[in-house]
Amino acid sequence: MDNSNPFNIKIVGKIDLEVPKKKKVTPELLQGIEEQIDQQQRKVKYDIRELTMEYYANKFEKGDMYVPDYQREFVWDEKHESRFIESILLELPVPMIFVAATENSKWEIVDGSQRVRTIDAFINDGFELIGLKKLTKLNGLCFSQLPQSIQLMFRDSAMRLIVLSKQTTEEARKEMFDRINTSGVSLLPMEIRRGVYRGEFTDFVIRLANEDRFKKLCPLEGFMKKRREEEEMVLRLFAFSETYPHFKIGKYALGEYGVAEYLDHYIDIKNETNDTNDMKQKEMEFWRLVSFMEKYFPKQGFAKAKNVPGVSKPYFEAIAVGAYMALKDNPNLSPKSLEWTNCNTNSHTVLFDLVSNRYRTHKPYKLKQRIEYAYKMFLQS
Repeated sequence: MDNSNPFNIKIVGKIDLEVPKKKKVTPELLQGIEEQIDQQQRKVKYDIRELTMEYYANKFEKGDMYVPDYQREFVWDEKHESRFIESILLELPVPMIFVAATENSKWEIVDGSQRVRTIDAFINDGFELIGLKKLTKLNGLCFSQLPQSIQLMFRDSAMRLIVLSKQTTEEARKEMFDRINTSGVSLLPMEIRRGVYRGEFTDFVIRLANEDRFKKLCPLEGFMKKRREEEEMVLRLFAFSETYPHFKIGKYALGEYGVAEYLDHYIDIKNETNDTNDMKQKEMEFWRLVSFMEKYFPKQGFAKAKNVPGVSKPYFEAIAVGAYMALKDNPNLSPKSLEWTNCNTNSHTVLFDLVSNRYRTHKPYKLKQRIEYAYKMFLQS
Protein backbone atom coordinates (compact mmCIF):
# COMPACT_ATOMS: atom_id res chain seq x y z
CA MET A 1 0.00 0.00 0.00
CA ASP A 2 1.22 3.43 -0.87
CA ASN A 3 1.70 5.26 2.45
CA SER A 4 1.51 8.61 0.67
CA ASN A 5 -2.06 7.79 -0.31
CA PRO A 6 -3.48 6.00 2.77
CA PHE A 7 -7.11 6.15 1.60
CA ASN A 8 -6.22 4.50 -1.73
CA ILE A 9 -7.79 7.33 -3.70
CA LYS A 10 -7.08 7.10 -7.39
CA ILE A 11 -5.52 10.34 -8.56
CA VAL A 12 -5.94 11.04 -12.25
CA GLY A 13 -3.86 13.79 -13.86
CA LYS A 14 -2.38 16.81 -12.15
CA ILE A 15 -4.40 19.44 -10.35
CA ASP A 16 -3.09 22.97 -10.71
CA LEU A 17 -4.13 25.26 -7.88
CA GLU A 18 -3.86 28.91 -8.83
CA VAL A 19 -2.22 30.81 -6.00
CA PRO A 20 -3.18 34.49 -5.85
CA LYS A 21 -0.27 36.79 -6.50
CA LYS A 22 0.68 38.91 -3.54
CA LYS A 23 0.73 42.64 -3.93
CA LYS A 24 4.25 44.00 -4.21
CA VAL A 25 5.24 45.75 -0.99
CA THR A 26 7.64 48.66 -1.40
CA PRO A 27 9.20 50.93 1.26
CA GLU A 28 7.08 53.75 -0.14
CA LEU A 29 3.88 51.69 0.31
CA LEU A 30 4.77 50.79 3.91
CA GLN A 31 5.42 54.44 4.73
CA GLY A 32 2.13 55.41 3.07
CA ILE A 33 0.24 52.83 5.14
CA GLU A 34 1.67 54.21 8.40
CA GLU A 35 0.86 57.79 7.40
CA GLN A 36 -2.70 56.93 6.34
CA ILE A 37 -3.48 55.07 9.57
CA ASP A 38 -1.97 57.89 11.64
CA GLN A 39 -3.96 60.50 9.72
CA GLN A 40 -7.26 58.63 10.15
CA GLN A 41 -6.63 57.94 13.84
CA ARG A 42 -6.15 61.65 14.51
CA LYS A 43 -9.72 62.28 13.32
CA VAL A 44 -11.18 60.31 16.23
CA LYS A 45 -10.33 61.37 19.79
CA TYR A 46 -12.04 59.68 22.70
CA ASP A 47 -11.70 58.47 26.27
CA ILE A 48 -13.16 55.43 28.03
CA ARG A 49 -15.04 55.72 31.32
CA GLU A 50 -16.94 53.41 33.63
CA LEU A 51 -20.10 54.95 35.05
CA THR A 52 -22.84 53.68 37.35
CA MET A 53 -26.42 52.96 36.29
CA GLU A 54 -27.59 55.72 38.61
CA TYR A 55 -25.27 58.19 36.88
CA TYR A 56 -26.65 57.25 33.45
CA ALA A 57 -30.25 57.63 34.64
CA ASN A 58 -29.62 61.01 36.28
CA LYS A 59 -27.73 62.41 33.32
CA PHE A 60 -30.43 61.22 30.92
CA GLU A 61 -33.26 62.65 33.03
CA LYS A 62 -31.56 66.06 33.18
CA GLY A 63 -31.15 66.11 29.41
CA ASP A 64 -27.37 66.15 29.69
CA MET A 65 -27.33 62.85 27.76
CA TYR A 66 -29.82 62.91 24.90
CA VAL A 67 -31.04 60.89 21.93
CA PRO A 68 -30.51 62.74 18.62
CA ASP A 69 -33.20 62.86 15.94
CA TYR A 70 -31.45 60.34 13.73
CA GLN A 71 -31.62 57.60 16.38
CA ARG A 72 -34.49 55.14 16.20
CA GLU A 73 -37.63 55.34 18.30
CA PHE A 74 -37.73 53.19 21.40
CA VAL A 75 -38.52 49.74 20.00
CA TRP A 76 -37.66 47.34 22.84
CA ASP A 77 -40.65 45.64 24.42
CA GLU A 78 -40.74 44.72 28.12
CA LYS A 79 -39.20 41.30 27.46
CA HIS A 80 -36.16 42.91 25.85
CA GLU A 81 -35.95 45.48 28.63
CA SER A 82 -36.25 42.81 31.31
CA ARG A 83 -33.60 40.61 29.72
CA PHE A 84 -31.17 43.54 29.67
CA ILE A 85 -31.86 44.35 33.36
CA GLU A 86 -31.39 40.67 34.21
CA SER A 87 -27.97 40.74 32.51
CA ILE A 88 -26.92 43.66 34.71
CA LEU A 89 -28.18 41.99 37.89
CA LEU A 90 -26.29 38.83 36.95
CA GLU A 91 -23.17 40.97 36.35
CA LEU A 92 -22.91 39.71 32.79
CA PRO A 93 -20.96 41.77 30.22
CA VAL A 94 -23.10 44.26 28.30
CA PRO A 95 -22.11 46.36 25.27
CA MET A 96 -20.49 49.75 25.80
CA ILE A 97 -22.31 53.02 25.27
CA PHE A 98 -20.98 55.44 22.65
CA VAL A 99 -21.60 59.17 23.05
CA ALA A 100 -20.27 62.32 21.40
CA ALA A 101 -19.51 65.42 23.46
CA THR A 102 -21.19 68.54 22.08
CA GLU A 103 -20.22 72.21 22.28
CA ASN A 104 -22.57 72.77 25.23
CA SER A 105 -20.92 69.92 27.18
CA LYS A 106 -23.82 67.53 26.70
CA TRP A 107 -23.56 63.96 25.40
CA GLU A 108 -25.24 62.92 22.17
CA ILE A 109 -25.88 59.18 22.22
CA VAL A 110 -24.31 57.61 19.13
CA ASP A 111 -25.07 54.02 20.13
CA GLY A 112 -26.88 52.70 23.21
CA SER A 113 -30.09 54.72 23.42
CA GLN A 114 -32.15 51.57 24.03
CA ARG A 115 -29.96 50.62 27.00
CA VAL A 116 -29.85 54.10 28.54
CA ARG A 117 -33.60 54.57 28.27
CA THR A 118 -34.24 51.12 29.74
CA ILE A 119 -32.00 51.87 32.76
CA ASP A 120 -33.77 55.18 33.37
CA ALA A 121 -37.24 53.63 32.98
CA PHE A 122 -36.41 50.74 35.32
CA ILE A 123 -35.04 52.91 38.13
CA ASN A 124 -38.18 55.05 37.88
CA ASP A 125 -40.58 52.07 38.00
CA GLY A 126 -41.39 52.46 34.33
CA PHE A 127 -42.05 48.74 33.84
CA GLU A 128 -42.26 45.40 35.65
CA LEU A 129 -39.79 42.62 34.95
CA ILE A 130 -41.25 39.79 32.87
CA GLY A 131 -40.05 36.65 31.15
CA LEU A 132 -36.87 36.26 33.20
CA LYS A 133 -35.35 32.80 32.82
CA LYS A 134 -32.67 32.93 35.53
CA LEU A 135 -34.00 35.35 38.14
CA THR A 136 -37.54 33.98 38.01
CA LYS A 137 -38.50 35.30 41.46
CA LEU A 138 -38.18 38.87 40.12
CA ASN A 139 -40.89 38.42 37.49
CA GLY A 140 -43.81 40.79 38.08
CA LEU A 141 -41.76 43.18 40.21
CA CYS A 142 -40.68 46.75 39.51
CA PHE A 143 -37.52 48.41 40.84
CA SER A 144 -38.97 49.86 44.08
CA GLN A 145 -40.26 46.42 45.10
CA LEU A 146 -36.80 44.85 45.08
CA PRO A 147 -34.82 44.45 48.35
CA GLN A 148 -32.93 47.63 49.25
CA SER A 149 -29.61 45.81 48.90
CA ILE A 150 -30.46 44.79 45.33
CA GLN A 151 -31.61 48.32 44.46
CA LEU A 152 -28.31 49.72 45.74
CA MET A 153 -26.32 47.06 43.92
CA PHE A 154 -28.11 47.89 40.66
CA ARG A 155 -27.60 51.64 41.08
CA ASP A 156 -23.88 51.09 41.71
CA SER A 157 -23.37 48.60 38.86
CA ALA A 158 -21.11 50.04 36.19
CA MET A 159 -21.21 50.09 32.41
CA ARG A 160 -18.43 51.29 30.17
CA LEU A 161 -18.75 54.38 28.05
CA ILE A 162 -16.76 55.76 25.14
CA VAL A 163 -16.89 59.55 24.87
CA LEU A 164 -15.93 61.07 21.52
CA SER A 165 -14.33 64.46 22.09
CA LYS A 166 -15.73 67.73 20.79
CA GLN A 167 -12.80 67.85 18.36
CA THR A 168 -14.05 64.70 16.57
CA THR A 169 -15.29 65.76 13.14
CA GLU A 170 -18.85 65.32 11.92
CA GLU A 171 -17.51 63.02 9.22
CA ALA A 172 -15.89 60.78 11.84
CA ARG A 173 -19.09 60.66 13.90
CA LYS A 174 -21.09 59.59 10.87
CA GLU A 175 -18.50 56.95 10.06
CA MET A 176 -18.65 55.56 13.60
CA PHE A 177 -22.44 55.56 13.66
CA ASP A 178 -22.50 53.71 10.32
CA ARG A 179 -19.93 51.12 11.40
CA ILE A 180 -21.55 50.45 14.78
CA ASN A 181 -25.00 50.03 13.32
CA THR A 182 -24.06 47.93 10.31
CA SER A 183 -21.81 45.39 12.04
CA GLY A 184 -24.65 43.45 13.64
CA VAL A 185 -28.43 43.11 13.70
CA SER A 186 -29.50 46.60 14.58
CA LEU A 187 -30.99 49.40 12.56
CA LEU A 188 -33.02 49.21 9.39
CA PRO A 189 -31.68 51.06 6.32
CA MET A 190 -33.75 54.22 6.81
CA GLU A 191 -32.77 54.41 10.48
CA ILE A 192 -29.12 54.33 9.46
CA ARG A 193 -29.65 56.95 6.73
CA ARG A 194 -30.99 59.38 9.34
CA GLY A 195 -27.61 59.33 11.01
CA VAL A 196 -25.30 58.98 8.02
CA TYR A 197 -26.98 61.02 5.27
CA ARG A 198 -28.12 64.21 6.93
CA GLY A 199 -29.29 67.13 4.86
CA GLU A 200 -32.22 69.13 3.50
CA PHE A 201 -33.55 66.31 1.35
CA THR A 202 -33.42 63.81 4.23
CA ASP A 203 -35.35 66.30 6.40
CA PHE A 204 -37.82 66.77 3.53
CA VAL A 205 -38.48 63.02 3.28
CA ILE A 206 -38.88 62.70 7.06
CA ARG A 207 -41.33 65.61 7.20
CA LEU A 208 -43.62 64.24 4.49
CA ALA A 209 -43.48 60.71 5.91
CA ASN A 210 -44.70 61.99 9.28
CA GLU A 211 -47.75 63.74 7.85
CA ASP A 212 -50.89 62.18 9.36
CA ARG A 213 -52.68 61.91 6.01
CA PHE A 214 -49.86 59.84 4.55
CA LYS A 215 -49.47 57.69 7.67
CA LYS A 216 -53.17 56.80 7.55
CA LEU A 217 -52.59 55.36 4.09
CA CYS A 218 -49.83 53.13 5.50
CA PRO A 219 -51.50 50.69 7.92
CA LEU A 220 -48.28 49.43 9.45
CA GLU A 221 -48.20 46.86 12.22
CA GLY A 222 -47.23 48.07 15.71
CA PHE A 223 -43.55 47.16 15.66
CA MET A 224 -42.88 48.59 12.19
CA LYS A 225 -44.54 51.89 13.07
CA LYS A 226 -41.44 52.71 15.09
CA ARG A 227 -38.90 51.65 12.46
CA ARG A 228 -39.11 54.56 9.98
CA GLU A 229 -40.97 52.49 7.39
CA GLU A 230 -43.02 55.49 6.20
CA GLU A 231 -39.78 57.35 5.52
CA GLU A 232 -38.44 54.36 3.60
CA MET A 233 -41.58 54.35 1.43
CA VAL A 234 -41.45 58.07 0.69
CA LEU A 235 -37.80 57.74 -0.28
CA ARG A 236 -38.60 54.83 -2.62
CA LEU A 237 -41.45 56.82 -4.15
CA PHE A 238 -39.18 59.71 -5.08
CA ALA A 239 -36.13 57.65 -6.00
CA PHE A 240 -37.89 55.19 -8.31
CA SER A 241 -40.22 57.73 -9.95
CA GLU A 242 -37.38 60.15 -10.63
CA THR A 243 -34.97 57.56 -12.05
CA TYR A 244 -37.50 55.41 -13.95
CA PRO A 245 -37.03 53.53 -16.29
CA HIS A 246 -33.26 52.99 -15.97
CA PHE A 247 -33.04 53.46 -12.18
CA LYS A 248 -29.73 55.23 -12.34
CA ILE A 249 -28.58 58.46 -10.69
CA GLY A 250 -25.14 59.86 -11.42
CA LYS A 251 -22.83 56.88 -11.81
CA TYR A 252 -24.93 54.66 -9.54
CA ALA A 253 -27.29 52.07 -11.01
CA LEU A 254 -29.77 49.92 -9.11
CA GLY A 255 -28.64 46.79 -10.94
CA GLU A 256 -25.08 47.18 -9.66
CA TYR A 257 -25.67 48.21 -6.04
CA GLY A 258 -28.93 46.68 -4.80
CA VAL A 259 -31.85 48.63 -3.35
CA ALA A 260 -30.44 49.71 0.04
CA GLU A 261 -27.13 50.99 -1.34
CA TYR A 262 -28.81 52.57 -4.36
CA LEU A 263 -31.15 54.52 -2.08
CA ASP A 264 -28.13 55.54 0.01
CA HIS A 265 -26.48 57.05 -3.07
CA TYR A 266 -29.74 58.66 -4.19
CA ILE A 267 -30.41 60.45 -0.89
CA ASP A 268 -26.74 61.45 -0.61
CA ILE A 269 -26.79 63.06 -4.07
CA LYS A 270 -30.12 64.80 -3.40
CA ASN A 271 -28.72 66.24 -0.16
CA GLU A 272 -25.68 67.55 -2.02
CA THR A 273 -27.66 69.20 -4.82
CA ASN A 274 -30.18 70.64 -2.33
CA ASP A 275 -32.54 71.70 -5.15
CA THR A 276 -35.33 73.70 -3.49
CA ASN A 277 -37.45 73.89 -6.64
CA ASP A 278 -37.19 70.14 -7.10
CA MET A 279 -38.41 69.55 -3.55
CA LYS A 280 -41.32 71.99 -4.02
CA GLN A 281 -42.37 70.14 -7.17
CA LYS A 282 -42.08 66.78 -5.45
CA GLU A 283 -44.15 67.98 -2.50
CA MET A 284 -46.94 69.20 -4.77
CA GLU A 285 -46.99 65.85 -6.59
CA PHE A 286 -46.80 63.98 -3.29
CA TRP A 287 -49.96 65.66 -1.98
CA ARG A 288 -51.72 65.04 -5.29
CA LEU A 289 -50.95 61.34 -4.87
CA VAL A 290 -52.18 61.40 -1.25
CA SER A 291 -55.48 63.02 -2.29
CA PHE A 292 -55.90 60.47 -5.09
CA MET A 293 -55.32 57.54 -2.71
CA GLU A 294 -57.69 58.98 -0.11
CA LYS A 295 -60.41 59.22 -2.75
CA TYR A 296 -59.99 55.89 -4.53
CA PHE A 297 -58.45 53.68 -1.81
CA PRO A 298 -60.12 55.10 1.34
CA LYS A 299 -60.18 51.90 3.43
CA GLN A 300 -57.11 50.33 1.91
CA GLY A 301 -54.42 52.92 1.30
CA PHE A 302 -51.21 51.26 0.18
CA ALA A 303 -52.09 47.88 1.72
CA LYS A 304 -52.78 44.91 -0.54
CA ALA A 305 -56.38 44.64 0.70
CA LYS A 306 -58.91 46.58 2.77
CA ASN A 307 -58.53 46.51 6.54
CA VAL A 308 -55.34 44.45 6.31
CA PRO A 309 -52.34 45.72 8.32
CA GLY A 310 -48.90 45.79 6.75
CA VAL A 311 -47.61 47.35 3.55
CA SER A 312 -45.78 45.24 0.99
CA LYS A 313 -42.92 47.22 -0.54
CA PRO A 314 -43.33 45.69 -4.05
CA TYR A 315 -47.07 46.47 -3.96
CA PHE A 316 -46.42 49.98 -2.64
CA GLU A 317 -43.91 50.64 -5.42
CA ALA A 318 -46.37 49.50 -8.08
CA ILE A 319 -49.38 51.46 -6.81
CA ALA A 320 -47.64 54.54 -5.39
CA VAL A 321 -45.06 55.10 -8.14
CA GLY A 322 -47.49 54.02 -10.88
CA ALA A 323 -50.18 56.46 -9.70
CA TYR A 324 -47.61 59.19 -9.01
CA MET A 325 -46.38 59.00 -12.61
CA ALA A 326 -49.88 58.67 -14.08
CA LEU A 327 -51.01 61.78 -12.19
CA LYS A 328 -48.13 63.68 -13.75
CA ASP A 329 -49.54 62.85 -17.18
CA ASN A 330 -53.15 63.40 -16.14
CA PRO A 331 -53.67 65.45 -12.95
CA ASN A 332 -57.44 64.85 -13.24
CA LEU A 333 -57.06 61.08 -13.31
CA SER A 334 -60.42 59.40 -12.59
CA PRO A 335 -60.21 55.60 -12.93
CA LYS A 336 -63.53 53.80 -13.46
CA SER A 337 -62.33 50.39 -12.35
CA LEU A 338 -59.67 49.33 -9.90
CA GLU A 339 -60.32 45.59 -9.87
CA TRP A 340 -56.87 45.03 -11.35
CA THR A 341 -55.33 46.31 -8.09
CA ASN A 342 -56.71 43.33 -6.09
CA CYS A 343 -53.85 41.33 -4.68
CA ASN A 344 -55.36 38.74 -2.36
CA THR A 345 -54.37 35.10 -2.61
CA ASN A 346 -57.74 34.10 -4.06
CA SER A 347 -57.44 36.33 -7.13
CA HIS A 348 -54.28 35.75 -9.12
CA THR A 349 -54.35 38.99 -11.08
CA VAL A 350 -51.49 40.20 -13.25
CA LEU A 351 -50.46 42.62 -10.51
CA PHE A 352 -50.52 39.80 -7.93
CA ASP A 353 -48.02 37.86 -10.02
CA LEU A 354 -45.83 40.94 -10.54
CA VAL A 355 -45.51 41.77 -6.84
CA SER A 356 -45.61 38.32 -5.24
CA ASN A 357 -42.38 36.75 -6.49
CA ARG A 358 -40.27 35.53 -3.58
CA TYR A 359 -36.92 36.00 -5.26
CA ARG A 360 -35.13 38.92 -6.88
CA THR A 361 -38.15 41.18 -6.57
CA HIS A 362 -35.94 44.24 -6.86
CA LYS A 363 -34.09 43.41 -10.00
CA PRO A 364 -34.47 46.53 -12.19
CA TYR A 365 -36.52 44.76 -14.85
CA LYS A 366 -39.02 43.44 -12.27
CA LEU A 367 -39.34 46.83 -10.61
CA LYS A 368 -39.89 48.39 -14.04
CA GLN A 369 -42.52 45.78 -14.93
CA ARG A 370 -44.72 46.37 -11.89
CA ILE A 371 -44.43 50.16 -11.99
CA GLU A 372 -45.10 50.26 -15.73
CA TYR A 373 -48.10 47.94 -15.45
CA ALA A 374 -49.74 50.03 -12.70
CA TYR A 375 -48.91 53.28 -14.51
CA LYS A 376 -50.58 52.12 -17.74
CA MET A 377 -53.58 50.60 -15.97
CA PHE A 378 -54.25 53.80 -14.04
CA LEU A 379 -54.28 55.77 -17.29
CA GLN A 380 -56.46 53.23 -19.14
CA SER A 381 -59.02 52.44 -16.45
